[in-house]
Amino acid sequence: MEVEKIVALAILIALASGGVSGDPDYHDALSKSLLFFQGQRSGKLPPDQSLTWRANSGLTDGYAENVDLTGGYYDAGDNVKFGLPMAFTTTMLAWSVLEFGRWMPKELNNAREAVRWGTDYLLKASAPLPSALYVQVGDPKADHDCWERPEDMSTPRSVFKVTPSTPGSEVAAETAAALAAASLVFKHVDVGYSKKLLQTAKKAFAFADQYRGNYSDSLSSVVCPFYCSYSGFQDELLWGAAWLYKATRNSSYLRFAQSLGINYNSETFSWDSKIPGAAVLLARESVVDENEAASGFREQAERFVCNVLPKSPSVIVNYTPGGLLYMLNGSNMQYVTSTTFLLSTYAKYLKTSSQTMKCGDAVVTSLRLRKLVKRQVDYILGDNPSRMSYMVGYGDEFPQRIHHRGSSIPSFRLNAEAIGCDEGFQFYYDDKPNPNELTGAVVGGPDENDKFADDREDYSQSEPTTYINAPLVGTLAYLAASFQP
Repeated sequence: MEVEKIVALAILIALASGGVSGDPDYHDALSKSLLFFQGQRSGKLPPDQSLTWRANSGLTDGYAENVDLTGGYYDAGDNVKFGLPMAFTTTMLAWSVLEFGRWMPKELNNAREAVRWGTDYLLKASAPLPSALYVQVGDPKADHDCWERPEDMSTPRSVFKVTPSTPGSEVAAETAAALAAASLVFKHVDVGYSKKLLQTAKKAFAFADQYRGNYSDSLSSVVCPFYCSYSGFQDELLWGAAWLYKATRNSSYLRFAQSLGINYNSETFSWDSKIPGAAVLLARESVVDENEAASGFREQAERFVCNVLPKSPSVIVNYTPGGLLYMLNGSNMQYVTSTTFLLSTYAKYLKTSSQTMKCGDAVVTSLRLRKLVKRQVDYILGDNPSRMSYMVGYGDEFPQRIHHRGSSIPSFRLNAEAIGCDEGFQFYYDDKPNPNELTGAVVGGPDENDKFADDREDYSQSEPTTYINAPLVGTLAYLAASFQP
């Protein structure tokens, strides 16, 4: 009996301190989430590259048009550099550093490096402004018909741009957002680089505003259906203006954001839909800084929170039986990570200002938002019905057959002989685990019933993307600070 009492007491103590109940190791997950971006690098890799199964690739990108477009990130499991999701990825990495960087001291330099790998490329793409902005490298249809390592690419590295006569306000404004956000990341560590980023951000935003049009109209044959902009460009103009206001403190950008008159419910924040993100970003002005001019954005931000909060009277999203936020069948995890980032950020604002908010008559605290964030991230890291971590390399069970060319084909460093376009499909259809671990990659995730097929051919569940991981970086830092020493 005494032994039972001692065991019971030990369990209670462990639970109180966050021990045996099994809080995930958020610090480890944060480190791995950043390592993933090394696996997505294009261009000449640096000497300190940790994922050594990768090698240089895309070293002549842009040369056909006499421009240097080397570098940047491949968006997912393919070898195309799509400007819109790459810029959004960079924005979210930068925002992660700005909001939560002080809570990732051991990883802060790695986070800045991940941002800079994106912005170095975006500066190159922006060099011709105001006459053009380069927005894509690679023929997506030819690329998706091949299964090749990035080091072996044999498909056309075609270059695409938007111009005054073929505009692309979405991608130009998102590029402006990325550069403006990153200018703040480097403001006190590389002043010259920060100024260059901000100057280019202003040019990109002016280009987006002056030459308004949908890039998926101008470049429909190469960006659709891959990254068609279904939401139009107004939300990107709002997003770009919000970031330029934050970077410059010039009230003209806040007035521009208000003049767009965007004021409607939205539950989706993604590479395509920016309204909730802009609302949360600008809501800080009202919640923390007590700037009455931004009160409308606070109202929008709190509507978003109520739209996604379980048991809220206005909740309009679904959750799986296991508790995962579920929006779409394809790559659902991108919405989980982007939503939890916004909830983390708004929880931080509420806590900083010692405030609460309301969904109907229900009072919502910072703690309630943090608990929801924790539940979603814990699910990703293995606290789910399948006991599967959806982050590669984290935990005992994680996806082994991810939909990713470089990960699934033997490394260039072990087999330098080129593996051709069609030849590579032998590895695509092979049921063996991928030979190269893309550490930190978060895949598209399970279906609406919490079922996951570890199947390379099921890209909707097994493909990782940069814009799944980017928001998760900040959230993991927040959780590590909130729940772990």
